[in-house]
Amino acid sequence: MEVGKPKEWESFPEIREVKGSEEVRETKSTAETMRRKDGFTMLKGGKGYTIADIEALPEGERAELIDGELFRMDAPTTVHQQLLMELAFEIKLYIRDRKGKCKILPAPFGVRIKRDERNYVEPDISVICDRDKLDAKGCQGAPDWMIEIVSSSSRKMDYERKVQLYREAGAREYWIVDPETETVTVYDFASCPDPEQYPFSDRIKVGIFENLWLNLSEMDFA
Repeated sequence: MEVGKPKEWESFPEIREVKGSEEVRETKSTAETMRRKDGFTMLKGGKGYTIADIEALPEGERAELIDGELFRMDAPTTVHQQLLMELAFEIKLYIRDRKGKCKILPAPFGVRIKRDERNYVEPDISVICDRDKLDAKGCQGAPDWMIEIVSSSSRKMDYERKVQLYREAGAREYWIVDPETETVTVYDFASCPDPEQYPFSDRIKVGIFENLWLNLSEMDFA
């Protein structure tokens, strides 16, 4: 995921910050509405955002919502998109050849990961095997497998906060693909509490599938 430097969102909707029973409203017309947190651009307003604020974003703007905090997203780099396409192709080919029921959805694709109004993410790749979770707006609940491709600004979020979020939400597997270090960190939440880290040159086993191995060094993303 790519997150850029702070900028003004002059047409961004009002913040709703709830303090007890009182709802406080502010506008987004100045750069004061933004601050930095965990390498992301976080909009001022504490933890009072909901999915309604995501849906009210100006056309072309994207953001994620974690425990009521809103984080804006920038356009990804070329390497990021090449990696995403290569990974998605290999996974899709595996599922198709075996006539599998799982669906692979690349970003932008909305995941209401806790089925509440305070959490909404767009993993770079989501693999969903329970089709009942899919509706017109995206995925309701945690995908079986999620992949995030790290950027310099998203490093802390992908390696720390999203690990906790995805584990708590019930994901089975989470991969952190890091082009800078050329490593893949694999969380197999279903069977192992500790992550494993692999270089791109390794053949990496996908936990949710019986016979899928991925070797990122063989992919064309340079």
